[in-house]
Amino acid sequence: MFLEFKRQVSSALDEALSSLGLESDDHELGPSQHADIASRVAFRLPSQAKKSPKDIAQQIVEAINLPEDSFIGEIKAVGPYINIDSSRSYIDGTVKGIREEGAAFGGNFCEGKILLEHTSANPNGPLHVGHIRNSIIGDTLVRILKHAGYDVETQYYVNDMGRQIAIVSWALTQFEFDTSKKPDHAIADVYIKANALLGENPEKVAEIDKRMQLVESGDEETIKSFDEAVSHAVTGIKETLLRMNVQHDSFPHESSFIRSGAVSRIVEEIKATGRTADDNGALVVDLSDYGFEKTLVIQRSDGTSLYTTRDLAYHEWKGERADRMIDVLGSDHKLISGQLKATLNAVGKKEPEIVIFEFVSLPEGSMSTRRGKFISADDLLGQIEEQAYTEVDKRRPEMAEDFKKEVARTVGIGAVRYDIVKVSPEKSTVFNWKEALDFEKQGGPFIQYSYARACNILKKAEEELSWTVAQDIDPSLLVEDTEVELIKKMASFDSVIDMSARELKPHTIAIYARELADAFNQFYRFVPVISAEEEDIRASRLALVDCARTVLGSALNTLGLGAPESM
Repeated sequence: MFLEFKRQVSSALDEALSSLGLESDDHELGPSQHADIASRVAFRLPSQAKKSPKDIAQQIVEAINLPEDSFIGEIKAVGPYINIDSSRSYIDGTVKGIREEGAAFGGNFCEGKILLEHTSANPNGPLHVGHIRNSIIGDTLVRILKHAGYDVETQYYVNDMGRQIAIVSWALTQFEFDTSKKPDHAIADVYIKANALLGENPEKVAEIDKRMQLVESGDEETIKSFDEAVSHAVTGIKETLLRMNVQHDSFPHESSFIRSGAVSRIVEEIKATGRTADDNGALVVDLSDYGFEKTLVIQRSDGTSLYTTRDLAYHEWKGERADRMIDVLGSDHKLISGQLKATLNAVGKKEPEIVIFEFVSLPEGSMSTRRGKFISADDLLGQIEEQAYTEVDKRRPEMAEDFKKEVARTVGIGAVRYDIVKVSPEKSTVFNWKEALDFEKQGGPFIQYSYARACNILKKAEEELSWTVAQDIDPSLLVEDTEVELIKKMASFDSVIDMSARELKPHTIAIYARELADAFNQFYRFVPVISAEEEDIRASRLALVDCARTVLGSALNTLGLGAPESM
């Protein structure tokens, strides 16, 4: 709804400027403490108008003409600024829009096919705490883009032929695989043992090198051993992701681009640019004109390809199948992702949009799967659910065990997801489960509780007052300050989705959801709903609660948080 309001403001300014013989390609519209939106366009026009910004702003305001049903209300020139408030039509239209559109409200204004890759952790063990920020940022972006209207396919790019996988496949020939364990954890066990053995017996590294050569040359037995190792790990990783409300649509494998000939083709295309050179037998790419002093190795001296080479083929393949490609990568990929984009550009291929994030950690410090020093995502989620259960049991001791367990799971996962995604991707963060689960703070549980409160209010109204969602109401009766503020906050949902989708910043949705929950609770705190004396006002306020429930539910869904009807 806010996007339409902003469009009307932009159109009104265009018409006013045109009538004054002025023009500007940017109205500099932005938030204001003193109005619903403000324009700085007058600052851009003194040379055209031969007047001060203050006088220009006043002229523009006087030249604006609005139709009766406009979303634009009062317009004022305050010095050189133009402050614009929304109209009653905007307030009423928002309530009507939410009631008519339901969960679709605030979306479906974009189109196009997007391939978004996230997580893509090496299948040599379970996901650990260092991986889950990638998963949560990626999945939240998918949800944002889908709500905006894009057709989004989510991919997990499976590294099924690198050195680490060669070690895992070799490890399965050296050590017993514990079938009683979750498969990704059992894979980590043999991987850790194999690295220890290789450290003690350096001569055995030749066996790993041989496996890498065999798999790239198409040796069926070696390929089968790699596939078996990867399958074990990916099966367990999928279970962990599902536990976090994360799903992928497809799992393309690196090896498929070797077998299809795509890797050989991309290498030849790069050679044709004249950028390649021999570096002690290895094939490297000169990207100095793109600002990279370090060359990019695309083929080892033994003729085998690298992860980067296969990644180039993968991106060429993706670029032919989508309007946009988005990769979510850790900050340790800054250099290589920049080189990948430059190489694709050099051969005339579509480049991906890269979302770089800093890492999330626990107070315990850094983690390494190879050394066996990590806290698995499964362990973290288990601990969080236990702590959430303690909180739920404390608050609702009278409830059945199944209820408490389900709410604990929903709240626990929600707490993890929210606490991680609320921080802008480029900032590092330390996950503190005590703060994440604090019901008194405005985090994931607070937003979920606000949704549950709305559900409980409506349920009580249905039982005690025979109220129904479908009954007609008059939104013009919603005139209290907290009512109007709540409606305006809901109206801005499309604007937040739009900004998050354009800037690929999922934390803005997290901030919005918290502010929306706060606006709803402020409304309920200061305005009687079920106890309102006038029946028509009571009905309108209940409809407003239902609108809040709808938009809170959409915000929770966009964040990948469960929406419990009772807590």
